[in-house]
Amino acid sequence: MENYSTSQSHLAHLEGVATGHISIYQEWKLWLLPVLLAYGLLASLLRFRRVESMKKRFGYTTRACFTRMTDHDAYLIQQNISELEFPFTFEKAFQFALFRTYGIPSISKLLVATSQLSDVKTALKRYADTEVLLTEFMANEPAHERTQDAMARMNYIHSVYQKAGKISNDDMLYTLSLLAAEPVRWIERYEWRSLQDFEMCALGTFWKSVGDAMKIDYGRLESCDPGWIDGLQWLEEIMAWSEAYEKRAMVPDVNNKKTADETTAILLWTVPAALKEFGRNVVSALMDDRLRMAMIYNKPPPAYFTLVSTIFTVRKLVLRHLSLPRPAMLRVHPISTAPSKYGTYFRTKYAAVPYYVKPTIISRWAPGAWVSRIMGLPVPGDEGEKYKPRGYKIGEVGPESMVGKGKESFEVTKERLRKERTGGCPFGTVDA
Repeated sequence: MENYSTSQSHLAHLEGVATGHISIYQEWKLWLLPVLLAYGLLASLLRFRRVESMKKRFGYTTRACFTRMTDHDAYLIQQNISELEFPFTFEKAFQFALFRTYGIPSISKLLVATSQLSDVKTALKRYADTEVLLTEFMANEPAHERTQDAMARMNYIHSVYQKAGKISNDDMLYTLSLLAAEPVRWIERYEWRSLQDFEMCALGTFWKSVGDAMKIDYGRLESCDPGWIDGLQWLEEIMAWSEAYEKRAMVPDVNNKKTADETTAILLWTVPAALKEFGRNVVSALMDDRLRMAMIYNKPPPAYFTLVSTIFTVRKLVLRHLSLPRPAMLRVHPISTAPSKYGTYFRTKYAAVPYYVKPTIISRWAPGAWVSRIMGLPVPGDEGEKYKPRGYKIGEVGPESMVGKGKESFEVTKERLRKERTGGCPFGTVDA
């Protein structure tokens, strides 16, 4: 009888515990859904707060206001896009913009002839150099000395080939068009929101000013003679010209394929060998038919297009509805802000090999570095001076054959930029 009472007591206790658990579970159900809905609403509201704040801060609320957009304001708006709003997609758009230029035989032929992107030994360095110079004049204010240094150095490197008749103005204009337009296209296609008109105007204003600094002739564009009203009009026209240019100039060529193969190898540098073919198919799936044909690449199976579309769609929905905006303290700034004791600067991130990356405990022993070590890839500080661990001097960035050369041209261009590129509006007022 005593055992029976004890059993009944245990049973009652268990029933009480179970009832308590059910009660807690029911309470969770009651408040979990409202919390999730509130969080989703908060994330959605905060997602658009930054862009609306930028619009009000600069006062570019209507198309009429765009005519007064300055190069300096355009730089700040573009910096917001590239470092806070869409850092991942902006970076990939830039990488793809450079990749797309290799679909033009006149460009790929030069790169093959100079071995700058047709030989993996020079391709990795050339890729890092191009990234450094572009980042320098994107990450610093238009009138900043570092911006002037980067543009002067890039102008000198291009001038060597221009004087030899190996780079045409169309090549320069086309490359400029992609640097301005690919972020617009990629953000439209893959991000959680499209760019607003004032942001596209900023991209147009900024890159038109860059073209002016590089003395690119805009005679191919429709409104060159009367002039453009604003950066948005310039962007629309250069995108239209770029599309027409591709239709006649982007054709299959063996040099296109050589440069594409080496660049794809760089993009997939950290991918395990067993997944290289998968990675190449993903890269091919990101191309449109015109570019893929020009590169002489095979069209991947339909499953790859579905995979790419699904991944970016899920990412887009998660960012739009479930992710809070990136805080300012986590902005993506890919180069150092202060010079080292050697008077050099560093990259703060890298995709393939650590050119110009400072060896630190974090850069050598962080989880990403461990992955590189396991795969047998170099980390910052490996192999002595091979990857320039002391950083770069802007005026010396470029092919090894050009180090120490072009100093006179460099100073002349810098002096011109000091007078011409002051951060003002690069457009004049035109009659309606």
